[in-house]
Amino acid sequence: MPLDFATIAEASDQHAKPTYYQYQYGTAGFRTLGDRLDSVLFRVGILAALRSMKQNSHAIGVMITASHNPEKDNGVKLVDPRGEMLEASWEAHATTLANARSSNELLNVIQHIIETVKIDTSRPALVIYGRDTRPSGESLVAAFRDGLRAVGAEGRDAGITTTPILHYLVRATNSKDFGEPTELGYFTKMTDAFKQLVAGRPKIAPLLVDCANGVGTQAAETLKEYLGDTLPLILENTSTTTPGALNRACGADYVKTTQQLPPSLEGKVAPGQRGCSLDGDADRLMYFYVSEKRQFRMLDGDKIATLVAAFIVDLVKLSGLQSKIRVGIVQTAYANGASTKYLTQRLPVKCVPTGVKHLHHAAESFDIGVYFEANGHGTVLFSRNTLETLERHEPNTPAQQTALNHIINLTKLINQTVGDALSDMLLVEVVLAHKSYSGVEWDSLYTDLPNRLVKVVVNDRNNFVTTDAERRLVNPAGLQQRIDELVLKYDGGRAFVRPSGTEDVVRVYAEANARIGADELAYRVAGMVYDEAGGDSTKRPKEFI
Repeated sequence: MPLDFATIAEASDQHAKPTYYQYQYGTAGFRTLGDRLDSVLFRVGILAALRSMKQNSHAIGVMITASHNPEKDNGVKLVDPRGEMLEASWEAHATTLANARSSNELLNVIQHIIETVKIDTSRPALVIYGRDTRPSGESLVAAFRDGLRAVGAEGRDAGITTTPILHYLVRATNSKDFGEPTELGYFTKMTDAFKQLVAGRPKIAPLLVDCANGVGTQAAETLKEYLGDTLPLILENTSTTTPGALNRACGADYVKTTQQLPPSLEGKVAPGQRGCSLDGDADRLMYFYVSEKRQFRMLDGDKIATLVAAFIVDLVKLSGLQSKIRVGIVQTAYANGASTKYLTQRLPVKCVPTGVKHLHHAAESFDIGVYFEANGHGTVLFSRNTLETLERHEPNTPAQQTALNHIINLTKLINQTVGDALSDMLLVEVVLAHKSYSGVEWDSLYTDLPNRLVKVVVNDRNNFVTTDAERRLVNPAGLQQRIDELVLKYDGGRAFVRPSGTEDVVRVYAEANARIGADELAYRVAGMVYDEAGGDSTKRPKEFI
């Protein structure tokens, strides 16, 4: 039946938009302080229902999370029918809907979307939703449900869960051949494939897992049960109910940004032992180890991409499919220059703007597309043609059959809908088991250029506009030229500036042949950004953290 606009308006009055804040659907959906999002969640409920109606009543996903952000933040993002991110054209609808100033204006926006996109509102709508462990999540779910009820949509509550599991549930609900649309189906599919991939290999040593005191804790606990002694897991930072503990001095973002071991793990990681960190919603992964000299060594998304891509290329060759399957890799400007050099000597490499949607889309252009951001978010995509090729291929030797079986199991192990820290963790462990690599041997594939990532708080991040896959600034005018001139003063120097897609900050990345040069270049560029943004020169920080 058609939408009841009187019901929508009445419900909307209970979730009024704050007059002081403008929302923007970005790389990670809507993300800000949790107490600013009540009206947004109500309206996202409506938007998700409209999206489902437009998609022939297929399930749409909604995940309430702020990932690696501090606990006080929260956010929400929509998931399309195949488990991918929301179609780009609908991001503008989301932003317009969230910023409607009154219930009447909201109704006008809804009507405009219906007419513009040509939505048959008599169709039923199905939305699958979940949240992470943030305290603000419960009230935001309530606001979201009010939005669903206002338009008569069906909602399926996945409860407290990880972002990758929510993506899996959406895809499996809409694609019956993808897997059973339950958490049981998710864990069974992944762990069965893992066990087959490591069968016959030497016993795997225990792996330490930093759960960031987030929702990944419960998923990792379940995974640990499914794996048994196939891969013993040692879970750390599992305090999901301790106020303020989420992502605090732990997790993937902390490890990547500070390039050091979380303080809570000091003394718990023996020399040579492998460890990894999840982020707050378990879609990012960082590996690390401590050397014999007790030096911390980080194995980030670039290192993961290199390890995985090379392994898949080898399997394709061993299976006799190198003439039929093209493997490629996608990076962003954050990729370490040394990793890019290493990879371009072995397979095609594309560079795209930061953000999952850009990486995912570019990876789809390959038969097998590997994408990982340096921050540890990534996955591997197998095209439909590739899956059909794998099914039809008739190996000539037992070795080719074994390699083919491995690739087929990889398609089941890897969560192809989105970056998944747990799936990626098992993928890394498979490669290490097949290569008989320790962290040291993996790390030695290439040596990272020293680098530094810092962020600068600005009044309006939108004043900073980029081009060339976000590697160069268009605005503010003249700033890029000054950065170029500064970079030339550092041996092996490279630096770029881009507005964050998840926080109200501008990010600065720099690398150079020497650690002191990378640090100095980063902070000097950060100083330029701070001054350009109108910061008080008397309060100009010596370091930007």
